[in-house]
Amino acid sequence: MSEQKLTVTPAQTIGPFYGYALPYEKDNQLLAPGLPGTIRLHGTVLDGAGETIPDALLEIWQADALGTIVQQTGSLVRDGYTFTGWGRTAVDNAGNYTFTTVNPGPVKPGSAPFISLVVFARGLLNKLHTRIYLPEDTEALANDSLLASLPADRRSTLIATREADGGLRFDIRLQGENETVFLAYPEA
Repeated sequence: MSEQKLTVTPAQTIGPFYGYALPYEKDNQLLAPGLPGTIRLHGTVLDGAGETIPDALLEIWQADALGTIVQQTGSLVRDGYTFTGWGRTAVDNAGNYTFTTVNPGPVKPGSAPFISLVVFARGLLNKLHTRIYLPEDTEALANDSLLASLPADRRSTLIATREADGGLRFDIRLQGENETVFLAYPEA
């Protein structure tokens, strides 16, 4: 009886494997740049030594500006006008990323608006989940159950910085000093 040789899967090896297959046209544009209400969400992905990671892939999911979880089909079809709440982008060679999106509204009255973010990168055997909170509504942030469950000095790693042009900056630190808080989902 000969021994069957099995091939390792991407989750069992160090990647990335997605650079040639997953990006698609306008993947980071949840709406066309320049439309009323659009903002730029951008930042840099850093490793534990503070070095940029040039081969990460990021995905976001979010509510629209009114706080509605969009349930439109066709997330991969970018017509520039239909907001589907989902986007994907690869970082550039300097570890930078950018999305064109909108400020999400609260999904229920008094809740803190946020954008869900998933990171795929070299050295990760599984994806990392986190959130990007908007900085303005300090009362909603103070009452958010996820933020309240974190030590006070770690909460700021989930809160974006508002820029003068209205955009958001959110740097992602995979480990080390000021490591971004990542979330565990037992069923994910």
